[in-house]
Amino acid sequence: MNLRETFRYLGYHGQEPDEAAKNLAVICWKELEQAATPRFFYREYPLEFTGDTGIVTPVFETQSANLRKNLKDCEKLLVFAATLGAGVDHLIQRYTKIQMSKAVILQAAAAAMLEDYCDEVNEQIRRDYESRGLYLRPRFSPGYGDFPLSCQPQLLGCLEAGKRIGITLTDSYLMAPSKSVTAVIGVSPFSRTCTVKGCEACGKTDCTYRRG
Repeated sequence: MNLRETFRYLGYHGQEPDEAAKNLAVICWKELEQAATPRFFYREYPLEFTGDTGIVTPVFETQSANLRKNLKDCEKLLVFAATLGAGVDHLIQRYTKIQMSKAVILQAAAAAMLEDYCDEVNEQIRRDYESRGLYLRPRFSPGYGDFPLSCQPQLLGCLEAGKRIGITLTDSYLMAPSKSVTAVIGVSPFSRTCTVKGCEACGKTDCTYRRG
């Protein structure tokens, strides 16, 4: 129950929420835990680089200085997707009609829950790869920095995400269920002593929801 991240998503930067807000957030987390059906899937692909910013895989080709930096020394790449399931969307939609204050907190709590779930899954994958002498880079999603959202259809397509974990995509690159994420994760024979993920890996320093 990650209340700290929930309130960060709600915009509490350096502010302490009152007891009523905390209590409502706890209630929202409990309802989300009942509604969520978390699922994930990933596949591994070879990786090549071209020029200064080019990234080439069997799944997608793009130019991205930010992603290229994240993938330094990597020889393979994981394409990853995860979702909390349609039940979370239905719960939020229901409260949007009857209690907007609760719907807003549910949105924030679901975002925090999805991030926690991805961290947990990534840790499992990391342990598996390190047992084989390989090291993962932080996950990097379309929309971070200059990694274009236009790569989203290829990522979901190569995973058969609609069939396997129920994620579909609109023409404007919005995923359904809404509490879903895609990412790429570099695989390298070299370890890094420092890893950066999430907000710290994103070039959008003026984002309202940025940590720190």
